[in-house]
Amino acid sequence: MNRNTSFPGRELNRGNPFDLDNASDYEAWRDRKLENYPDRVDQLIVEVNDPRQLSKPEFEAIHSRCRKANMAVYAGPTGNDPDKEIPRLLGAQFGLTALDHNRGADDDGITTLQVAEGEWRGGYIPYTNRPIHWHTDGYYNTQVHQIGALLLHCVTAGARGGENALLDHEIAYIHLRDTNPDYIQALMAKDAMTLPSNIENGWELRPARSGPVFSVLPDGSLHMRYTARRRNIEWLPDPLTQAAVQALNNFMESPTPYIYRATLQPGQGLVSNNVLHDRSGFDNDAEHSRQLYRLRYYQRISAT
Repeated sequence: MNRNTSFPGRELNRGNPFDLDNASDYEAWRDRKLENYPDRVDQLIVEVNDPRQLSKPEFEAIHSRCRKANMAVYAGPTGNDPDKEIPRLLGAQFGLTALDHNRGADDDGITTLQVAEGEWRGGYIPYTNRPIHWHTDGYYNTQVHQIGALLLHCVTAGARGGENALLDHEIAYIHLRDTNPDYIQALMAKDAMTLPSNIENGWELRPARSGPVFSVLPDGSLHMRYTARRRNIEWLPDPLTQAAVQALNNFMESPTPYIYRATLQPGQGLVSNNVLHDRSGFDNDAEHSRQLYRLRYYQRISAT
């Protein structure tokens, strides 16, 4: 993939660039996407005075990064203040209000991510200190409740580890489409990826759910639903789908500069349109116990 590719004299039409029969609009969209694309994680970081009430320049700095790379990292002075209003009010400034009240969320819809001992959460990797493989959030949700935006806010960091890798899902799309457009067609199938039902102690907590990896939302934006987990996941068994999944996994394990790596520190947070991400394992000690807030939204970050 060449981020310097250009097509002189070609104008961006108002068609759908994600239509595989629309090469001209795709190429123009790709050109715009890759032009001046950030190549270091520090280019995503925006220092803010108060995340609960951003100044106009702070808002635009975060917003412009999200428009380009579908993500930004804010760094505020709140430190280890556990006030949930910090991330909630920041999200609201970008039009994010419809929280996904998933099973792990608190009553307010915000999930506290920390090591859980002796309760049901301890059986799920986000509530342990173990590594989490590449995924987008809410990949097991229904099609009408897909997660458009994800916000992570760090209250306290662990003693070691807890690094996130981040990859813009639109970059993953470009890589696959430029490698083989048939990969995109396979991953847009309505039953490309199936999550089997979640059963605990004989009770079905969630039925099996199938859906595409890539889809186009009503507003014309690209959505991705994905997990690299190897257990409790069913991919269509045809050779093309299998090859597409392997190509995607290979890209995420490659040394591409499009993958950013960062360990959130107290007062820092990720604002994103639910980009691909993972998390390394981490260790706590008596003075450092990792705690993040996770906010999942049905909306995407406002485009204006």
